Amino acid sequence: MVNQKFQYPELVRVEKNDVRYYQDSNDHLVPSVTTILSATGDKSGINAWKRRVGKKVAKQVVDEAITIGTAVHLAIENYLNDCEWKNFSDDRLGLLAYQISKRFVEDCLSDIDEVWGLESGLVVEGLYAGTADCIGIYKGNPTIIDFKTAKKIKPKDWIEDYFLQGAAYANAHNVMFNTEIRSIAILMVDRDLLFKEFLVEKKEFESFTNTWKQRIISYYKINKALGRE
Repeated sequence: MVNQKFQYPELVRVEKNDVRYYQDSNDHLVPSVTTILSATGDKSGINAWKRRVGKKVAKQVVDEAITIGTAVHLAIENYLNDCEWKNFSDDRLGLLAYQISKRFVEDCLSDIDEVWGLESGLVVEGLYAGTADCIGIYKGNPTIIDFKTAKKIKPKDWIEDYFLQGAAYANAHNVMFNTEIRSIAILMVDRDLLFKEFLVEKKEFESFTNTWKQRIISYYKINKALGRE
């Protein structure tokens, strides 16, 4: 399944003023895709939730989600690399991560025909960089594939940033390797083990690409000095 068609760079990550950057080939610091999305997005909803539940509960929820998500991503990566994937902690979160990973492995990954890269570094010189979960052939098309865990399956209009992230990675890959990736697949499993595929192609892909370009412009208008140090 794994076909290493491309030589993806090892990105050098730099944390500066609590912001994530990567070094491009000219040793310029460029913001991560998630940094750009966070800096230019609407945080009113998440901020209202944090005020409602309180800082302590909000931190606990976020930390749990990160723990589960990290374990699931590692399991999927190991599975796709044909390695042992059933390595989880014995606590509640480890058991939940195992169940979600098992759902992915048994029922949700069969449409991945070929894997070009896993946790692969992508960079557009002087603009942005990031690490894609999975790049390859999905349902016959070159695709950026992202694996998501959630408490509950989210409506499509709540996860625009997932598609913008996918568009960012697809366009970076196209620039770096002269490919024509025009497809994004978000594969999501929630804690009830429900699975949802969100597939973006063609005109919808172009729409997210245009929105992503506007977010880059907005970021550099706000942060003129950042990313060029």
